[in-house]
Amino acid sequence: QVQLVESGGGLVQAGGSLRLSCAASRSISSLNVMGWYRQASGKARELVAVIVRGGSTNTADSVKGRFNISSDNAKNTVYLQMSSLKPEDTAVYYCFANRYGAAYWGTGTAVTVSS
Repeated sequence: QVQLVESGGGLVQAGGSLRLSCAASRSISSLNVMGWYRQASGKARELVAVIVRGGSTNTADSVKGRFNISSDNAKNTVYLQMSSLKPEDTAVYYCFANRYGAAYWGTGTAVTVSS
């Protein structure tokens, strides 16, 4: 079992920055992949960024160049640094992890970007 707890969401003006954190209940080096999805009101959940064991990362085209995913193994935490935020980035952001085929989710943290 893996518990994931997100933090760092909030209200920010367009052009601003936020950093989301996802703290895992076990060593993240034991997880195959971690990352972030987001879901805007009335829309499907969208993959935002992933980081795989070993450190390779990938981000969605919609956030490429603005969002960056990173991890701190010592803190068992994954981060999503979001810059140049746009109103269309408004969503609930969910942390996820996969460990040997089992998927785990956090409860989400809301991000609202005002224009």
